[in-house]
Amino acid sequence: MNAPQKPYVGATVLLISAAIAACVPASALAQVPVFEVDATWPKPLPNNWIAGLTLGVHVDSNDQIWVVQNFGTLGRIELGAIQDPPIAECCVPAPAVMVFDTDGNVVKTWEGPGEGYVWPLPTEPGSADGVHNVFVDHNDFVWVSTHSHHNINKFAPDGSHVLTIGDPDRNGGSNDTSLLGGPAGLYVHPRTNELYVSDGYVNHRVIVFDAETGEYKRHWGAYGERPDDSAVRPYDPDAPVARQFSNVHGLNVSRDDLVYVADRGNNRIQVFTLSGEFVTEKIIAPRTLGSGVPFDIEFSPDPEQTFLYVADGTNMKVRILQRDNLEIVGEFGRAGRQAGQFTRVHSLGVDSRGNIYTAEAADGRRLQKFTPR
Repeated sequence: MNAPQKPYVGATVLLISAAIAACVPASALAQVPVFEVDATWPKPLPNNWIAGLTLGVHVDSNDQIWVVQNFGTLGRIELGAIQDPPIAECCVPAPAVMVFDTDGNVVKTWEGPGEGYVWPLPTEPGSADGVHNVFVDHNDFVWVSTHSHHNINKFAPDGSHVLTIGDPDRNGGSNDTSLLGGPAGLYVHPRTNELYVSDGYVNHRVIVFDAETGEYKRHWGAYGERPDDSAVRPYDPDAPVARQFSNVHGLNVSRDDLVYVADRGNNRIQVFTLSGEFVTEKIIAPRTLGSGVPFDIEFSPDPEQTFLYVADGTNMKVRILQRDNLEIVGEFGRAGRQAGQFTRVHSLGVDSRGNIYTAEAADGRRLQKFTPR
């Protein structure tokens, strides 16, 4: 006779069990968030628009969701309405920068290039050129990185150009103090007004500038040491831990002034002081190859920022880490094209209510919203 089956108790218990296995303090278990996808977000784009790769997403202090997308990745069939002659009723490319409200409505858009700055946009279908990430600082200035053209642009809230850092299409290596090499992640510290950049698609460093003037302040490599591009090696899970950064991709700064850096190609997060002194690191899924694990890092919105949310683009999920010890306490998502699944989750944003917004950098090209239960 078969034993009676136990009732299904849901994802919360599964997450708690995973937390216990990771030796997480019992005081934290009840607080581990559980998320479900909001399949109604965002609303359909207006104006017959279609978006390409949605590479960057950021939530500003007013809970507006800023998105940068690369319409050069759209194909001829998708852009049928702009062919000469048109081959279909739909569609036309959406603007490179779109702003959504929490209900999923488009409330603002930006386009480029514009007067006073160079913002290279894709000119051919399938091009990976264009904008990469976006950040809105404490003074409502908007920062946009273009990783393939090695520069960062700063804009006023009305979209007018203020400042450019880096010279498009020029790179001087990881110890050059004026040129960039594949900038991705951006953060402006509200107390110091310093811009932190993960300069990592070509270079292998974190670099800091004065956000008012663009003046160089300092930079560092893995473990807070001087970077050495000649010493960067392909990732090998069986080799000793790398002393150099690989693809430094996501970056964020906590309220207690710790800099969290996603060293994507080395499957690790490294933590530093504001001045670049190494604090600790966490290696995640070390057998992962390909593009690596930590694409982006966000914090839970509680005052202590108890949890880290880590976009794992290669394993197609979002991991939840307890910030004080960097232990993994949960996760959500898997590879797929249905709501709640991912195709290369690339960027994260978190609003004041704890909702997580994700952007995907593969054929899914989706924006998704996940709400805490």
